[in-house]
Amino acid sequence: MTPPAAPQPETHLSEPPADRSTAESSRPRFVLRRARTPDVRRILDLARPLVERRVLVAKEAVSYYESLQEFHVAESDGGDVVGFGALHVMWEDLAEVRTLAAAEDWLGTGVGGALLHRLLDDARELGVSRVFCLTFEVEFFTRHGFRIMENQEQVDPEVYSELLRSQDEGVAEFLDLARVKPNTLGNTRMIIDL
Repeated sequence: MTPPAAPQPETHLSEPPADRSTAESSRPRFVLRRARTPDVRRILDLARPLVERRVLVAKEAVSYYESLQEFHVAESDGGDVVGFGALHVMWEDLAEVRTLAAAEDWLGTGVGGALLHRLLDDARELGVSRVFCLTFEVEFFTRHGFRIMENQEQVDPEVYSELLRSQDEGVAEFLDLARVKPNTLGNTRMIIDL
């Protein structure tokens, strides 16, 4: 029997080396860690304005609790959740980055990029070779190696037919099914090979 994996340590980010300038040393600091149940309320609070602007798809609190094991959060030195993101495995070689966001006053501090790279590391660890996202933030994802999906040729026809059986809305978004079109209008489907 294999011993249980050690808990994943927090990753300290935005900690400039001592020889850096004062401006760089004043950058906000945060850590990445797995999300915990008390984080869901803060995630909902951070998501609310993005849902209202139709940047994120609205989800009930129960959905966040049910998928909590997929989430990482960025936590400020003061203990506030300032960003979050999830990785959802869709198939043997395919996963989706979901619900990736940073607090408005933390945009441009590296929170989003750090979370994205943590999620891509998770994908590699799980054996996933491609990661999909549905986003309005094309430039952000392009900077991190994603490319726009031109069509569904990325998916083998047999896998496509299997994915059609899924009840998951993210899978429906990936497959570009008509029933999710009202929620995804204007979004761009992107993918990265790991």
